[in-house]
Amino acid sequence: MREIVGESLARRLVEWGVDTVFGLPGDGINGLMEGFRRQREKLRFVLVHHEEAAAFMATGYAKATGRIGVCAATSGPGAIHLLNGLYDAKLDHVPVLALTGMQETSVLGSHYQQEVQTTHLYQDVADAYNLMVTNPQQMPAVVDLAIRGALSKRTVAHLTFPNDIQVAEAADDPYRHVSPGTPPASMPLMSRPALPAAEEELRRAAEVLGAGKKIAMLVGAGAQDARDEVLAVAEVLGSPIVKTLPGKHVVPDDHPLTTGGLGLLGTKPSEELMEECDTLLMVGTSYPYGKYLPEPGKVRVVQIDTDASLIGMRLPVAAPVNADARLALRALLPLLSRREKRSFLEKHQKGMSAWRRDMAALQDGDREPIAPQYLIGCVDAAAADDAILTCDSGTIATWAARHWTIRGDRRFYLSGNLASMAPGLPYAIAVQHAYPQRQVIAFVGDGGFAMLMAEFLTAVRHGLPIKVIINNNNSYGQILWEQIILGYPEYAVRHRQPEPDFAAWATACGGYGVKVKRPGEVADAVRTALAHPGPALVDCDVNPNEPPMPGKVEYDQAKHFTEAFLRGQPHKAATLATVARDKINELRS
Repeated sequence: MREIVGESLARRLVEWGVDTVFGLPGDGINGLMEGFRRQREKLRFVLVHHEEAAAFMATGYAKATGRIGVCAATSGPGAIHLLNGLYDAKLDHVPVLALTGMQETSVLGSHYQQEVQTTHLYQDVADAYNLMVTNPQQMPAVVDLAIRGALSKRTVAHLTFPNDIQVAEAADDPYRHVSPGTPPASMPLMSRPALPAAEEELRRAAEVLGAGKKIAMLVGAGAQDARDEVLAVAEVLGSPIVKTLPGKHVVPDDHPLTTGGLGLLGTKPSEELMEECDTLLMVGTSYPYGKYLPEPGKVRVVQIDTDASLIGMRLPVAAPVNADARLALRALLPLLSRREKRSFLEKHQKGMSAWRRDMAALQDGDREPIAPQYLIGCVDAAAADDAILTCDSGTIATWAARHWTIRGDRRFYLSGNLASMAPGLPYAIAVQHAYPQRQVIAFVGDGGFAMLMAEFLTAVRHGLPIKVIINNNNSYGQILWEQIILGYPEYAVRHRQPEPDFAAWATACGGYGVKVKRPGEVADAVRTALAHPGPALVDCDVNPNEPPMPGKVEYDQAKHFTEAFLRGQPHKAATLATVARDKINELRS
């Protein structure tokens, strides 16, 4: 049987170590699908219900494994649907290869059905590599270039294939052009070695840190493989460790050196120490929310990142270190002197102890309606020490950030910089596919789940035992509270009746589903779902009037919150009662 271009593509993906493609077929990629079929013993195709989910799955797979994620979609609408998930990959700096279809070369430019110039459409998102293949002789060199680009730049690459090229014989040379050439299959393909730090950069970093009096560390996802090194450096410097949300699993949440997250979903101690520190060591992050960082000019900054273009993006940097976090911190450690005075650290450790008591008080099983903090608290208590939690954006991220405890080898993934709704479920499917023996939990809101809920059926069909916990407030909660904080009466963010029963959907798909309405049912429902051998879903009705308050409430925020209620919020009595109850619980703790 002659080898077609689709098979040449599939074979080259396998040679690069790719074992999975997430996607949805269509007549625009039938030739690629035939190639995948011919390599099905080595390359698994995971069929999804929506192309956006395929891109999210590829992104989640890349985040969890460190390998390249691959997704495929047909021409026109299919390729367009991939974009949201691909931007998630780009903004969170993970390598993903998107494969799309295109009309036959003979009809391009003739306003043919579904003719969308995807190379133009993908020009911004696919900044590693972006090409329409027009000659079989370009294979497999362009695959190498696309994958090398995605891996080295930690971003998105894109190849689109016209239908006639997909099924052309791989050896065809219709134009008698010079082949770009390619190494033989036996030649070792490119790896991405860790980048060591330059000695001069390390010495400068040690000088800046040595001169600091109140040193803080801010660590992100780029430090996720450097837990031991982060803790060792923090211990020597007497530095509290602040974590970005994508970097939540860098350090255990119960470790005495960390003050938790930063920003809207962060902790009060983290905000306070950022206001007080005189030296900041940033590791593996270019934290985007400048308002939560120290004021420029008031701190001296050391920043460690493998991507030099991200260094100095938020604050002036006194000592840039362009290197892998683990290697840089390991080499930096011998150059540092241990700090004996630890008053700065001890002050914020006391603040963090108080914060932990406040958060524990909010996990009150006697409150009715069910407190979302109690729901995630039950998940946290019942989950395994190596469980992986995936999450959507919105109020759901607030509860996960503050009440999902990183301990042991637990992990946490969400759409960091794009902050998209809906990736929680596709992420969980991809992560479970990559780690079949680990417990994978999607903690999602009703809004995000409804967007891609058909993918629960994907999990059932592929035998992936994911657990889905739905924090159901029957609204777009984050948008609701943003309206209130900005001083607007709520509008069009709460769903009308009837409320959906997602547990019935889970059961109809062949999984396990349970609907929870009472606080006394929560803990048992969560434990039963986690123990179920297949896909399981808990649809829990939570208090829709529970506000996701910032860690440190500013005067303007409180003022707008009060003014909005005075204008006549329809649920003001219930919300004010909830806020009052939360405060009483905190004071009792």
